[in-house]
Amino acid sequence: MRRPLWTRGAAAALAVVAVLASAGCRESRTVPVGADGQPEITIMVGGVDKVIYLPAMLTERLGGFERQGLRVKLLSEQSGANAETTLLSGDVQAVVGFYDHTIDLQAKDQCITSVVQLADVPGEVELVAADKAEEIRGPADFRGRKLGVTSLGSSTDFLTRYLAGSAGLSTSDYTTVKVGAGQTFVAGITNGGIDAGMTTDPTVAQLVNTGRAKVIADMRTEEGTRAALGGLYPASSVYMKCEIVERYPEVVRKLAAAFVETLRWMKQHSPEEIADRMPASYANAGRDLYVQSIRDSVGMFNGTGRMNPEGARNVLKVLSEFSTNVKPKKDRIDLSRTYTTKFVDQVPS
Repeated sequence: MRRPLWTRGAAAALAVVAVLASAGCRESRTVPVGADGQPEITIMVGGVDKVIYLPAMLTERLGGFERQGLRVKLLSEQSGANAETTLLSGDVQAVVGFYDHTIDLQAKDQCITSVVQLADVPGEVELVAADKAEEIRGPADFRGRKLGVTSLGSSTDFLTRYLAGSAGLSTSDYTTVKVGAGQTFVAGITNGGIDAGMTTDPTVAQLVNTGRAKVIADMRTEEGTRAALGGLYPASSVYMKCEIVERYPEVVRKLAAAFVETLRWMKQHSPEEIADRMPASYANAGRDLYVQSIRDSVGMFNGTGRMNPEGARNVLKVLSEFSTNVKPKKDRIDLSRTYTTKFVDQVPS
């Protein structure tokens, strides 16, 4: 039996109220405070076990958040594109992810700013399956191939477009395959799901050491990044919604201080000592391999938390050419709104 129209209308109205109430529970403009007065911050990390985002877990393990009087919870999401969605929805107060999302989101009329810039280079590596290495020696050979990225709209997607575009190819010349990171990426390149793809350590070390893949482009160093992208490309960062940064400067200052202390600590300790502080599960492919992956990538971290202005301009240049969101609005992007050094500059030397 069908319900009367007024009953169905009332039910629909109640449903709308429920949705609005639920959204209100996730107020995106506030930082929760515990009973003891400590700010409670949830940070989504774009793959908490990736070496490119190592400072997030290391800061927790070193007690950096606690020393600053912050209660921080780290969550993990393998795709940076999905991580930014949780920030915009108000489910988290910060993201440890790639800086380029701040520019991409500004093109969508969203204000996100990097408050700590962890690295001046991406830390990403383009790998080719070993059995395709003779056929695919560089981006010019991407035509007709299946190329792996973490997800569509992710930083690995942006960078793959740039590499292909630098060789005169468009996205229609190759097939983009969402393969995630870690073991799903390993499976993709091992089982033929992709011919080549972009990933980070420790996955890079695992595939190269076992002879299952070879390196095409190495963006773990300044030299390799300049060769691949025409300049620096600041990547790993801590970014937040502008309204949170403006409303809670003291909380942001403490968060920045915790990360900067970690960056400085990393410059003073060996890869072995860094590995000792990390969860044992991160070395599930073997401690030696994990230490190697840290050694191969740790140089990407800048030690200061400051943005390199040249690098920020190059990120905008790259996205202006190969991001469908940024390209039509490139002349209206205000880089000064995408990052700030205000808080890291306040950290005592």
